[in-house]
Formats: sequence, structure tokens, C-alpha cells
Amino acid sequence: MNYLCIHCHFYQPPRENPWLEQIELQDSAYPYHDWNERISAECYAPNLAARILDEQQRITRIVNNYSKISFNFGPTLLSWAAEHTPETYRGLIDADRQSQKLFSGHGSAMAQAYNHIIMPLANRRDKRTQIRWGIEDFVSRFGRVPEGMWLPETAVDNESLDLMAQAGIAFAVLAPHQAKSIRPLNGGDWQDVSGSKIDPTRPYLLKTPSGGSISLFFYDGPISQAVAFEKLLDNGEKFATRLTGAFSDTRSWPQMVHIATDGETYGHHHKHGEMALAYALDYLETKKLAKITNYGEFLERNPPQWEVQIHENTSWSCVHGVERWRSNCGCNAGRLGWNQEWRRPLREALDWLRDWVAPRFEAFGSTLLKDPWLARDNYINVVLNRSPDVRALFGEEHFRRPLDEAEQVLVWKLLELQRHAMLMYTSCGWFFDELSGIETVQVINYAGRVVQLAEELFNEPLEARFLERLACAKSNIAEYGDGANLYRRYVKPSMVDLEKVGAHYSISSLFAPYGERTDIFSYSVKRLDYHTGEAGKLRMALGQARFTSKVTQESEVLTFWVVHFGDHNVAGGVQKADGTSAFKDMLGSISESFARVDIPEVVRLLDRRFGEKTYSLRSLFRDEQRRIVRTILSSTVAEAEAAYLQLYEHHAALMRFITSLGTPMPREFTAAVEYAINSLLRRACSSEDLDGDRIRNLLREAQISNISLDKTTLEFLLRRRVEALAVRFSADPSNLDKLYDLQRALKIAKQMPFPVNLWSPQNHVYAIQSGLFQRTRRRALRGDSRAANWVEGYLALSELLSIRVQ
Repeated sequence: MNYLCIHCHFYQPPRENPWLEQIELQDSAYPYHDWNERISAECYAPNLAARILDEQQRITRIVNNYSKISFNFGPTLLSWAAEHTPETYRGLIDADRQSQKLFSGHGSAMAQAYNHIIMPLANRRDKRTQIRWGIEDFVSRFGRVPEGMWLPETAVDNESLDLMAQAGIAFAVLAPHQAKSIRPLNGGDWQDVSGSKIDPTRPYLLKTPSGGSISLFFYDGPISQAVAFEKLLDNGEKFATRLTGAFSDTRSWPQMVHIATDGETYGHHHKHGEMALAYALDYLETKKLAKITNYGEFLERNPPQWEVQIHENTSWSCVHGVERWRSNCGCNAGRLGWNQEWRRPLREALDWLRDWVAPRFEAFGSTLLKDPWLARDNYINVVLNRSPDVRALFGEEHFRRPLDEAEQVLVWKLLELQRHAMLMYTSCGWFFDELSGIETVQVINYAGRVVQLAEELFNEPLEARFLERLACAKSNIAEYGDGANLYRRYVKPSMVDLEKVGAHYSISSLFAPYGERTDIFSYSVKRLDYHTGEAGKLRMALGQARFTSKVTQESEVLTFWVVHFGDHNVAGGVQKADGTSAFKDMLGSISESFARVDIPEVVRLLDRRFGEKTYSLRSLFRDEQRRIVRTILSSTVAEAEAAYLQLYEHHAALMRFITSLGTPMPREFTAAVEYAINSLLRRACSSEDLDGDRIRNLLREAQISNISLDKTTLEFLLRRRVEALAVRFSADPSNLDKLYDLQRALKIAKQMPFPVNLWSPQNHVYAIQSGLFQRTRRRALRGDSRAANWVEGYLALSELLSIRVQ
């Protein structure tokens, strides 16, 4: 029998601010908040509901690709998805359950070494923890023990495979060029298969150094390459034909053709790639050209008959082995004139940092923990669930003795130091061309968190010694200089402590009042006292609150005072609380000066009370900073907008006349028209009541005036409005008024001079086709006039959404 398996490696580099545990706004991902959100919308979600089209490009079926393929999701990516795209996250978990029903009890999801480090370049201790954390994360999410584990970049060595086998992992997937030699399990001479000469259609057994074994699959290299880089996904049938072309009648054993690529190929890197995948799988099954399977099922039915040896220290994305992650090997993203000499000193600096903190972690940790390294291995349970109950269970198992609150904070800091000492090795930090790239700055950020925690815990100067080594990594861009300069420019300002959280809280409280308790990213705040005042243009807030890290449990009561002088001029101070009487004295003196609107005295008081350590809008975390700047600018922007609109409205006839003459419009008029029409369209497309005539008239005006539309923003706003109406209809699909509202919105979307993404409304409308539509249709056939109206409306809705109704 011919089997077929498609594996997708879904992964994004961790993008979270190490101090906030959240991804901050990324402008390059616009109109989305960040790249995780954007790629999820383009790839992860669409593969849960992939379209199969007919000859008229109408949707005939919507299918879940994940249930029919083999896949792994990076644990750090799944952690993000669970919080930010819960529907997609639940869909992945459900897909694994569905695959178990399809594939003889074998789930299609595979685990992954935790945060995508290059395993051959890690020390044995980190390898073990990465495997342990990857397994525990998988079990917590999928509710079962993983059979297979994905090696990041398929970077492999025998020690990593040995540790995986010891942990109960049954198989891994590698590239064909990573196989060195094979021989029959029952004995014989080794046959050289270097240079991708291994037959990829069967599994192989590798015997590990400790006496264990693990099965290895070597994917089909040429087809995988064609999927990723040769536009094979342009046509689903062509994709299916290429897959089946890899079977051969000359083989006498059950063959499994399987490929492996980055999962983002299907939708993000290749638009509509998820549809090609869905079509190919359906085509193969419908034509009975192969049995779709996954690695676990195939391995159970066809255990290895051949033994294999591997080329150690190799990977799928570097022809030089694993040099891409430690040297200027020549593998890069193609930027001419740049070198990657920075890779080696960056890794050497991080290795030095890891090895500097390790013995201190062990020595200090041993005073609080029974076995610090075993505690690190099991700390994943706390990372996954930081509740008091889980922390208490962890303490019962690992604390050397009952610890007070301050000692427990030290334990959590020690373990967070180790977590970030692994996160700083995330592979993407070395993958691309330039030291100042966001992926590389991210791993330096993780290193910065290690430095900060180490100096707090061990009371030894570390940062200067680390930066001395980091300075050896040279940027290709003169402006950035070296790694030490990047650290000072990007990492140092990003560092957060409780006082900085207090500054953020106090400043932002002037613009959006907080309740008695609130969360600010990975910190919780309990307000103890809070006073506000206004005098002329001045506004102020003065108070005390308890700030607590939800990660390390570190907690402090802080006093804060912030003054808004108008516009962007904000100044504030934060300090540790020093008693109720001192706070009351400060409140009295500040209130008196503030009431007199004595600005110089207010500034002097700020300096006297808080010294030079004052804060401004620059101290805010990025998302809130952006929101407050928009608030401050709102009146100014409104004035500018009113001026443009007035110019447009007063002189629209003249502008049209100039355009009709074929005379170039004066630049001042062009700017006014472009701003005004786009502004009016933004309002119209996001309005609760979409006015089709208004939008059409504005679009006609834009066409006549030959101005550029802000298509990205307009599409996003209109899409969100249509999606909201689709959700409203889906919650009450029998309601004709809601059906007609959605229908009107879709007609507007169809008339836009750019395509509007209707993926979500299609899902909602398609979902009721087999249930409510069929029942209502039967009632209509029996003469129910209201049912007939609903059916007519639903059919029109389906037509607008290019859905073929069965």
C-alpha cells in the first residue's frame, strides 16, 4: 500500500518583552498588532478552515487541514495562541483528537524541543531540559504523551537523540542529507547514503549511545524544496501529482512518501497555500491514490527493518552543518555586502554568560532547593500555570525547607534566570543577516534579563564584563556599531523593575482611570490610596499602591506622583513607601502648591521628593504610550482634519473642474482631497450603520479626483465590521433582519475597489448549511412563506460569499 504524510513545522520566534511577558506593538505588522497575530490570520487560522473550490471558484467544502497532516507547533507559539487566539488554539487541540480517530489512535501533533535552540550547540544539561519542557508543555495542552519530537532546524547529534529516546520519544524527522549510512537490522555491511541517497519511503532505527533506540524518518527533499521555494502550491492537483510521482513500483515494501516544510508556507509565505494543501489531500483520497497517514500510525504498521547512522551536527537549513548559528559560514538571507562575523562572538558571549551564572545558580540554589537542576527541569509546570496551588505543589517537592515569602521570591528569580538563559539561545537570533535585526536583539534582550537577575541574586557586577564580550560582535550598520551598543540602545531602556511599573501605572492613570485592582502585563497592582487634582491646565495624581510581579512574586508598596502640564509634558516620580505619616505630609505640601498653580514650585517639589529619577511619557510601555499619544494628539488631529474637510467641501466643485480639464491638481488641493476622502471613508467603513450610498459616492469622488486610497486600513476596518455582523447573524441565524444586515454589508464589501477578506463570514454562513438551511428549506417547500423568505435570503448570502449550496 502507498502511504502519504505531510508534515508542517509551525513556529514563530518568541517576540515577548522578557520583562512584561507580552508582545508589544509591532508597526511592521500593520494592520495587525504584531507578527504573531498577522501570521495567525494568514496561516494558522485558515488551515483550520481551508476551502475546496469548484470550477466556478465557489466553496464546496471547508475542511480542517491539521487533522489530515502531521504537525508540530512551537511551545512558545502555542502559549501565545492560547491567550490571544483561543479559537485557533482550541481548533489545533481538537484537530489532534480528530487525527487519533483517523489514524488508529495516533495523534498527528508532535512535540518540539522547547524554545527552538540548536540542540547540537547546547550543553547536555540544556538539551535535557529542552526535551523535558517540550514534552511537559505538549502533555499539558494535548492531553497525551507525544510519540514524536521535532528538532529545531532538524539540527541533530547523537546525544540529543539519546536523550530523546530516554525521555520516551519514539521518532524524529530529519532531512535526507543528514543520513550517513544504513544496513539491515539483521546485520550486514554499512552502506553509504551520504548526499541524500537514502530511500525516504521507509523508517530507520538509530541505536543510541546509552543502548536505547529511536526511529528516524528522512523526508523527501526535492518535493519539500518545491513546496517551499518552487511555487508547487500554485495548483493543488499539480501538488498531489508531484507527491504521488514519488512512489515507485520497483519497491517491494509499503512506501510512505512524506515531506516536511515550515507550516507557514501554507498561507503566509504562499498566499492560499492552505487551499492547495486541502485540495491535494482531498484529491488523493477521492482518487484513492494513497492512504493519508501520520508517522505514528505508519511506524506501528511498518516498524523499521533498517538501521541508520547520521551525520552529526547537521541541519536542514545550513549546508555547512550547524555553522549558521555560530559562524560566518555563508548561509544568510541574501543581503549583499554584509557579513555574519558577528555570529561567533555573540554565541561566545552568551556561552560565557551561561557558564558564569551556572555555578552560582547551583551554589545559591542549593541553599533553598533540594536539587536546583531537577527543580529547573520541573519548573515548566509553574511556567505553564503560575497559580498559588501549583507553586505550593512545586515547593513541597523541591524546597529544601519551608521558605518565607522573601526566600520564595529568590527561588522564582533563580529559576527565571535559568529560563531566560535558555531563551537567549533561540535559533532565530543567528539565522538572519544582521546583528541589529529584531530576532537578534530579542535574544540579547533575554540575555539582559539574565544579567539583571544575576546581579540582583548574586550581588556581583556582571553587566560590564558581559558587554565587553558582546562588543566583539560587530554590526554591518555603522550607526549600531556593535552588540554592546545595541544592548545600551535597545535592551537597557527595555528593562523593567517595580518602580518602572509604578511609573507606567501612575502616568497612564491620568488618561484612563484604573480600578482598585488591575493587571499591567505580568504585574498586578492593588491601589491603596489615590488622589487627583486639576488646576487650570495642570492635572495630577498622587497615591500609593502595591505592585507585584506575577512571575517572581516580588512585591513592593510604592508612592507615586505624576503631573500633566499639558500636551506631551508629563513628569512623575516613584519611590518606596516610607510610612503613612510621610505620605500624608507629602500629600499636604503638594496639594497646597498645586492649588496655587505654582508650576516652578511643583517642579521643585518633584525634584526634592523624588530626586533625579523622574519619569515621562517615554517611560510608558509601548502600547499604552501609543494610546496616550493618540489621546493627546486627538484634538490637534481633529483640528487638522476639520481644516482639510472644510477645504475639500468648500472647493470640491473647483477641484472637479480642474480634474476635468486634465490640468494637474495643485499639490495643496491633492493633499486635502486625499486626506478628506480617506478620513470620511474610514468613518463610513467602521460605522455601526454601514451606509452603502455614502461609501459609493466617496469612492466615486476618489476615482474622479485620482487620489490614492488607504486600502490596507479601509479593508481592515470594513472587514471587522462585516465580521461583527456575521457573528451577530451566527448567534441568531433564524433572524431575517440580521441576515439582511449582513447581506447589505457584503454588497458594500463586494463593490470596494480592492478585495475584502471574507474568510470569517464565509465560515459562519457555511456552518449552518447542513443544519438550519436544510430544515428551513423543507419548511419552505411545505408552504411556509417566512421560511421561503429566509431561504431566499440565505441563498443570496451564499452567492455573495461564493459558497455553493448543496
